[in-house]
This record gives sequence, C-alpha cells and structure tokens, in this order.
Amino acid sequence: MFNVVLVHPEIPHNTGAAGRLCLATGSTLHLIEPLGFSLDEKQVRRVGLDYWKDVDLKVWPDWDAFIAGTGAQRLHLCSTKAEKSLWDVTFDQEDYLVFGQETKGLSDELREKYADGLLRIPMLAESTRSLNLSTAIAIVLYEAARQVSH
Repeated sequence: MFNVVLVHPEIPHNTGAAGRLCLATGSTLHLIEPLGFSLDEKQVRRVGLDYWKDVDLKVWPDWDAFIAGTGAQRLHLCSTKAEKSLWDVTFDQEDYLVFGQETKGLSDELREKYADGLLRIPMLAESTRSLNLSTAIAIVLYEAARQVSH
C-alpha cells in the first residue's frame, strides 16, 4: 500500500512502532542511514514485538540510493515548517510518506528540494513544537489509508 520513509531515525522505539504501523496497513518501511541505533537492538524488537520479522523493511545507505532504488515519484514530506495542512492533501496508494529525525526533523536541503510535497499535521498554535514521531506517522498513514479506502 503506502511507503513510510524514516530519514536518519534516532530512537529505536519509534522505529519499532513505525514497523508495527506499516505491518498493520500493509505498508513498506524504508530506513535511510545513518540510523541512531542498530536494528539488532532489543528496543526495536521489543516495540515491534514478534511482528518485526514480518515487516516489509528496506534499508538504504543514503537519500540518493533510496530515490534511485525506488523511483519514488509522489513524496509527502512531513514537517512542522510546512504551510500545507495534512487535511489538504490527496493521497494515492503508492505514495511515500517521509519523516525526519526525531530531534532535527527533515534537512533544509530536502525541504527546499521537495517544497511542493511538504505537509504538516495541524496543531493548536503555541501548544507544542511537534508530536512524537510514531504518533505523527500514525496520523498521516491512517489519514492516507482512510482516503484510499473510499
């Protein structure tokens, strides 16, 4: 169905939770190195439970290898710095939902290069800087799934 892309994820618990979300929706999880942890770590397996082995997982050495290897066309990059709201986006089944590092988000370079694909999750002004990565993935992934299921 969809493709969830984590660019340089840092926290194994979030990646494990993303794997479970991908498994629950039939989506592929793409991880762009470097990772802030080893995929062998207990935390990833613990959050992914015994499902981790069933996750459709692809690990890429860098962004360019990811683009070359997938031919990804429809990229939706999630950023608190985006103007366009998640509610204003129309999703298709093979879309790539891209999320940045937990502490830094997406790089300026990626946000500039893919400015047309930037989206944000609406939040109350002055409420919080951002949401937890796995929470953000769940919101965007399930909105995309909701749209294509109709």
